[in-house]
Amino acid sequence: MPASTRNAPARAVHVRRAATLPATVGVHVGTAPQNAAEEIRGYSGDPDFMATLARGLAVVRAFTQQRRPLTIAQLSMKTGIPRAAVRRCLYTLAELGYVASDDGRNFTLRPRILALGHAYLTSSPLAASAQPILDNVSDTVHESCSMSILEGDEILYIGRSRTSSRIMSIDLTVGSRLPAYCTSMGRILLSGLDPKDLAAYCARVRIVPHTEKTQTSPARIRAIVETLRSRDCAIVDQELEIGLRSISVPVRDAHGRIAAAINISVQANRMSMPDMEARLKPHLLAAAHELGLLLN
Repeated sequence: MPASTRNAPARAVHVRRAATLPATVGVHVGTAPQNAAEEIRGYSGDPDFMATLARGLAVVRAFTQQRRPLTIAQLSMKTGIPRAAVRRCLYTLAELGYVASDDGRNFTLRPRILALGHAYLTSSPLAASAQPILDNVSDTVHESCSMSILEGDEILYIGRSRTSSRIMSIDLTVGSRLPAYCTSMGRILLSGLDPKDLAAYCARVRIVPHTEKTQTSPARIRAIVETLRSRDCAIVDQELEIGLRSISVPVRDAHGRIAAAINISVQANRMSMPDMEARLKPHLLAAAHELGLLLN
């Protein structure tokens, strides 16, 4: 073990050169239209844009629930950022206490990274006040209840109340991301986009068929989302995962704009879609109204 790691295991680590590391890459549930390096290059003409900072943030975002430890090579593959730059980012993040490595090869985020998200969660009226409302819905219907916002082309969970029984193969928590096109909350949030932005989303998003039921036609997805503009809920049947159904409603601000979405997820064999709308939608609408008052 490198001396720097022995002397300060919670902070500084020695970052090995990446030339001998394997070039495998972790799996992410999301569907980013381009990698981080391409996104950063898009700002090349902006003199005020700090590419170094952007690369560091891209490295942080590359860590996912699905694969905890990552090597320099894997992070380079996920972000498109050269290995040498990834190595420098990791070294800096390690010195600041945001990442750590026991062997100088495999890196994980450290608890200090939570401070970055905590600032948002405590300053946002929705995120800070939603938990009791989500808990009340979950306790009433005995199903998991979540809230998300649209972040890029994905939904970002900013609140979640779950039951003791887990119904998904992945463990969703605050900070989790999922594709917008095949989730009920994602479709509700997409329906809040203006037609031009929705068309741009459908043109660029990389659609992955997560199940045999996943809608994979951009035109079809756009048509489904357009119908939601005049509806108060969206139901998705096993498009993200077989056996999982979800129903979502919008949370609107004082101007009627969609600020977030909340949902309830159920096992498909326990509740039909008509039953979901009849039994679950009223509780979601009441919660969405209460959450909307926080934005006024």
